[in-house]
Amino acid sequence: MPAYNVISPDKLLRLLGTPACPAIVDVRPDEAFDRDPRLIPGAVRRSHVDVRRWAPQLGGRAAVVACRKGEELGQGAAALLRQEGVPAEALEGGVAGWAAAGLPMVPASVLPARDERGRTAWVTRARPKVDRIACPWLIRRFVDPDALFLFVPAGDVPGVAEQFQAAPFDIEGDGVFWSHRGELCTFDVMVAELGLGEVKALQRLAVIVRGADTARPDLAPQAAGLLALSLGLSRMYADDLAQLDAGMLVYDALYRWCRDAVDETHDWVSHQPRRTVPA
Repeated sequence: MPAYNVISPDKLLRLLGTPACPAIVDVRPDEAFDRDPRLIPGAVRRSHVDVRRWAPQLGGRAAVVACRKGEELGQGAAALLRQEGVPAEALEGGVAGWAAAGLPMVPASVLPARDERGRTAWVTRARPKVDRIACPWLIRRFVDPDALFLFVPAGDVPGVAEQFQAAPFDIEGDGVFWSHRGELCTFDVMVAELGLGEVKALQRLAVIVRGADTARPDLAPQAAGLLALSLGLSRMYADDLAQLDAGMLVYDALYRWCRDAVDETHDWVSHQPRRTVPA
């Protein structure tokens, strides 16, 4: 019989990368985190001692609480969240169980500093097309659901990054970590550096994004369509954040196709009523 108010790693894995994914809260103490400074994708570290303070920041979302091994810290913090009106479960086996199962984990060392609300900030050139929508989608779905994205003139990106502690991405410049590398686009680089390279759906999606972003539609049949949608969105929206919001749905759909529907076909005949032959 499954434990009460506990979610299995397999079930949480199926929710990762989707809009239905709950908020994932890592309540490991500093000493436990220092022994393995990696995060379950999308997780934000919080202290178990002040649950009541940060519970409202979840914005009404359901939550999964991960401690080191799925024991008292996770169970207690989840119970406190439920007292605060947040539907919450503890992760079975905790972070250690997730890691032991070989599931993806994000190295905290590559992430920008978080603000007082636990959010990361990223900055790039204004008027996004492909990479500069794909990368924010990846970050919000697999790294930080509340990440902030600053779209500014290209020449202002370095200064904004420094003044606002934001990570620059998809821009040329000395020391820019998140950018094109050889034939790889920034989305490729992020998938690899964020520890997500073994996620097959993201591998498939990365090829599509690369083809659309680097004028190589031959890489995947879907690349030309993604480019067309991206250019269309850029003409529809004057506000970059509004364009990002609209683009999230495009990448949500592509991700689910890459994960669940690559072998599915559709034709007119298969949906026609069966004809009966007169006796």
